[in-house]
Amino acid sequence: MNTARQPDPSAAPAPAPTPTPAASAVADQARPPVPRGAAFLLAQIGAHAAGRFAERVAALGLTPADVGLLRMVAGRPGLSQRALAEDLGVVPSRVVALIDALEGEGLVERRRSAGDRRNHELHLTPEGRRSLGKVSRVASAHEDDLLAALDPDGRAQLLELLERVAAQQELTPGVHPGYRTLAKPAAKRKGKG
Repeated sequence: MNTARQPDPSAAPAPAPTPTPAASAVADQARPPVPRGAAFLLAQIGAHAAGRFAERVAALGLTPADVGLLRMVAGRPGLSQRALAEDLGVVPSRVVALIDALEGEGLVERRRSAGDRRNHELHLTPEGRRSLGKVSRVASAHEDDLLAALDPDGRAQLLELLERVAAQQELTPGVHPGYRTLAKPAAKRKGKG
C-alpha cells in the first residue's frame, strides 16, 4: 500500500522562490539583448512576409522572382530585355536566364522588335496572364493575412509611411532589390513537369 501523501488539488500552490539579486544578474547576463527599433522590425517582418509569399506562390509553380518579372512585363508590354535589365539593376545576361525560364513555362514570349531587330520585346502569353491573375488573388490574401492586426486606416497610414521611406532611400518603385542576388534559375521547376 502506498502511504505517500497526494497533494491536495484545492490547496493554493506554493509560492515560487524569490531569486536573489546575484541570481537575477546572472540570468540577465545569459539572456541576449532583444533587438529594438524600426529597422530591425522592418527586416524581421520583411523576411517573414517574403517567406510566406514564397510558400504561397510556390503552390502556383512560381517563385517570387517570377512574379516580379511577370508583373513588370504585364505593366510594360513590349519591354526590351535590355530595359528590363536596367530596371532590375542586373546585367542583361541575367535577364536572359530569367526570361528563358518563364518562356520555357509558356508564361512569357519574346518577339523581335519591329524597330530594332537586334532586340527582343517581352509579352505575357495568355497562360502568363492567367497565372498573374492567380498571383493577384494570392497576393491580396497574403496582404490581408499579414496586416490583419491593422484596421483600414492603419493600413493606409502604414503604406504611406513605407512609401515615404522607400522614396527617401531612392528605391525603384515596384522592383525588389533581391534580383541582384538571385541564384541562377533551375532548368526545371519543382512541381512542373
